[in-house]
Amino acid sequence: MPAQRPRRKNSFSWRSRAFRGLVYQLLAAGLIASLIWFLWSNTVQNMRVRGIQSGFDFLQQQAGFTIGESLFPFDSAESYLRAFLVGITNTLRLAVAGIIFATVLGTLVGVGRFSRNLLVRGVCSAWVECFRNIPVLLQLLVWYLILTEYLPGINEAWKLGPFFVSKGGLNFPIPVWSPGQGWTAAAFAVSLALAWAYRRWARRRFEATGVARSMFWAPLAIVIGVTFLGWLAGGAPTALDIPTKGEFAVENGGALTPEFLALWLGLSLYTSGFIAEVVRSGIASVARGQSEAAAALGLDRRMEIRLVLMPQALRVIIPPLTNQYLNLTKNSSLAVAIGYPDVVSIANTAMNQTGRAVECIAILMAVYLTMSLTTSALMNWYNARVAIKEK
Repeated sequence: MPAQRPRRKNSFSWRSRAFRGLVYQLLAAGLIASLIWFLWSNTVQNMRVRGIQSGFDFLQQQAGFTIGESLFPFDSAESYLRAFLVGITNTLRLAVAGIIFATVLGTLVGVGRFSRNLLVRGVCSAWVECFRNIPVLLQLLVWYLILTEYLPGINEAWKLGPFFVSKGGLNFPIPVWSPGQGWTAAAFAVSLALAWAYRRWARRRFEATGVARSMFWAPLAIVIGVTFLGWLAGGAPTALDIPTKGEFAVENGGALTPEFLALWLGLSLYTSGFIAEVVRSGIASVARGQSEAAAALGLDRRMEIRLVLMPQALRVIIPPLTNQYLNLTKNSSLAVAIGYPDVVSIANTAMNQTGRAVECIAILMAVYLTMSLTTSALMNWYNARVAIKEK
């Protein structure tokens, strides 16, 4: 008998697992889309029956209110759209500054919990238990109370060199922009690229030869040296806008308001406690034999953590660290409790003045969703970069 040819598998048969999965996914997507359409159409119809206006055309209307803190000029005669842009930039500034400070502080505290010094271990443990177990809103209110009640008034501001500290916040000198400053900024950007290239080269050489090179001081010297050369090439500009104490306020220079400082300190210190535990657990997950191997090679404790333990712990640290970054970003919405003009505060004001509650809430959801997805994408990219490649 002639051999029977195998029957071709029909990709569109219900017996195909892939086909059934595709059908289920299409049904689920259709159901979700139908639910969203029903909720939206029902909301619009009810608003129309009650005479409530809808739409995003209000973004082009005059805002009619001022904003006390902004990275760029804003006037009450400008539109709601520009007011929302001010709130978004204020939120981004707070989130980025908080993530950087919390990461540095949390890493130091987490590594400090492995110190052989009993006092250092005790201080780091107390830091984690203190800041992690006090509600973040309470911490924000405490810092705001300290900055606005216990610091001296503006007329009696503490002068710390070129800095002024008072109930009005922190005032500091800023460079006066000139063509020479452009050379300095460009050189700084180039120095960061060179420092990154050096660190990459040093890491590859270490993997190939086992010879450790400086991963901090050498890149720092590159950044300082190249930036200094750019500063010289631009004519060595030294003009600074230095703050001066006036009769009613500290004038000129840059300033950080007490609202921003309270939020920055409160969110950073609160999140640093969680990051410290993430770092501690990541290092603790590395097999003990790695520490013994590092000691056998003659590495001191600092080099052991930097060259052996941390690279292996990163694969455990980064996923929960991403969650802490997202928590800090979303916790910044508590800024409305102490009067910082973030995007939530702007949305509340716009909602009260225009009555466009659904639209303002939709804008808030879109802003925080975009920031969270961007943060997750960047951290996932970094996680893939530092993952240990198995041969």
